Amino acid sequence: MAEAPGFDWSWRWFLEGVRQALTGPAFYVSISLMGVGSLARAAGFPVGAAVLSTILVWAGPGQLLFFGAVIAKTAPPAIALAVSLSSVRLLPMCLSVLPMLREKRTPLSVLLAASHFIAVTVWAESLRRLPDIERPARLPFFFGLAATCMALTALSTALGYWLMGSLPAPLGAGMMMLSPIYFLATTARSARSGADWLAMLFGAVLAPVMVTFVGGGFDLPALALVGGGGAWFAGYLARRES
Repeated sequence: MAEAPGFDWSWRWFLEGVRQALTGPAFYVSISLMGVGSLARAAGFPVGAAVLSTILVWAGPGQLLFFGAVIAKTAPPAIALAVSLSSVRLLPMCLSVLPMLREKRTPLSVLLAASHFIAVTVWAESLRRLPDIERPARLPFFFGLAATCMALTALSTALGYWLMGSLPAPLGAGMMMLSPIYFLATTARSARSGADWLAMLFGAVLAPVMVTFVGGGFDLPALALVGGGGAWFAGYLARRES
């Protein structure tokens, strides 16, 4: 294990993260975001801008919102505000993953860099895999996993850009659904208690309500607070009575 400034770095665990990403997660998220490239082309952007959006934004809904708003000729300040609000949903994901990556000697700059890579697929895989990995190996594993997902998705964004007009609309819509379906399956596989299943049930029931009455990018934090908090409280009461 090589010594890096402020924390330990293991290339072996970084490559293990790469390997785990290539067993499925990187392919699922890359296929599901091919539509971003086609939408960028429809908005009149070059392929480089489409790929750069994946690397810098790294959030399918935010990218789709940006290019869709450009096509609709929305004012730039409104686009910036809408994309920023859509990213609020990533805050609870960062708050749940970063504590698992942090050690006493981990620099803040490294944690900030790690936070950029946290999106739905990376978050779900991190929650499932990181608890079973020794803490010093978690950061290199995380970066290997996340960087591979991002790199493959950047390539698929370019591919979607060039394939625009070649794929039937139903097929493109189906590919966009792969990421949320994979996220739901991964979350279900990671469930460890009745409270976890209850949280998913609350999420499924309350999601349409939150989208309708909250929206604006704040629907997921509100859903996490109400649904996740309610499931935790139910589990807490169950543990007290047992």
